[in-house]
Amino acid sequence: MLLPKQYRCTHSAACICIKGHLSEDAIYLIFQHLNWNPRLIALMSCVCKWFDEISKRILWKEFCRTRAPKMMRDLQTSGSHNVDGNWKALAKLLIYCSGCSQRTLFDLTHVPGHFVYKTRFSKTLGKSFLIPQCRKDVLYVSDLCEHLDQGDDGDVGFFRGVFESFSVSRVRKMLIDRKASLHPSEVCPYCKAKLWNMLQAKLIPRSAGIRLDAYDDSIECYVCLNGHMLGACTLQPLSDSEGASDFDEHKDRLKPRILSATM
Repeated sequence: MLLPKQYRCTHSAACICIKGHLSEDAIYLIFQHLNWNPRLIALMSCVCKWFDEISKRILWKEFCRTRAPKMMRDLQTSGSHNVDGNWKALAKLLIYCSGCSQRTLFDLTHVPGHFVYKTRFSKTLGKSFLIPQCRKDVLYVSDLCEHLDQGDDGDVGFFRGVFESFSVSRVRKMLIDRKASLHPSEVCPYCKAKLWNMLQAKLIPRSAGIRLDAYDDSIECYVCLNGHMLGACTLQPLSDSEGASDFDEHKDRLKPRILSATM
């Protein structure tokens, strides 16, 4: 005879939820109704180890699939039911800009990490970060998260991304072949894995700077053992002529409204 599965807290005998939990199906339906709210998933993960496990295995996966369905399909083309790292790490990458500490990972002043409301990830933008030998790899990269007027650093931008099947990618093979070093102290802010320095391995093409509108020698980029990428750059300032043309265009658009209002 089959016995019903018991949902017990695996955290400690003193936990208040020792008498059992709702079924996984019930939790799934509740969070589906809440549109996989990341704040509520994070709060539930703190209740006990059992809730944390179901969040990692089910809830963060559904959050990722809902927020970036095409990207998730591409990342799972190998047929795996998981992605490199874990679903929780990927969910954090979708909604969190890591910033940087004081001159530790990037040669920039301290910029605190923060959550972002919405970010677009592009496979086309990812192509500009791949040297010709690695163009068959699939890399999704986010739009720049711009932090303007950072003192001596000027205008800086942060980006993040993720590789499909990083363990068998050309980029990973070239990092190993070129004996790229791992960062001695910093780890991936998303999955805590060690970080390879892509700049040291000369794996950042000039096309990346062109797409980001950044100085070529300012782009720094790391990729972790699970294929999560994070980077920073110094943005080129707008020239006076560009600023003036934008201002003139804005005035031209306002003229019809001003005329209609005075008639």
